Amino acid sequence: MSNAAILRWIGLILVIVLIALQLKLWVGGGGMAEVDSLRESVKKQTEENASLQKRNQALAADVEDLKHGEQATEARARQELGLVKPGETFYQVVEPGAATSAPPPPPPIAPGGQ
Repeated sequence: MSNAAILRWIGLILVIVLIALQLKLWVGGGGMAEVDSLRESVKKQTEENASLQKRNQALAADVEDLKHGEQATEARARQELGLVKPGETFYQVVEPGAATSAPPPPPPIAPGGQ
């Protein structure tokens, strides 16, 4: 074999190896499709983490307020438990047309029986 033939075979083998490596990169496990999928997963997880971090900060502020502030505790007790201090008068305002839990009044009785 001449040097030209050997160089052709080496060139052909290198091209085949290059094609095989490219196929593995684009199609095989750990390839570009999987990398894109993982990047998308990381992006979603980062967004979820940011949302949860905001919620945690709000809850931490609420806990701190409840630990050190009587006004926050009192406001929460008034809102959630209906706290009324001694000496205060409780007024409940019912909007017209608002649904009530009381049963409807009975129909009026006509004079003279039925």
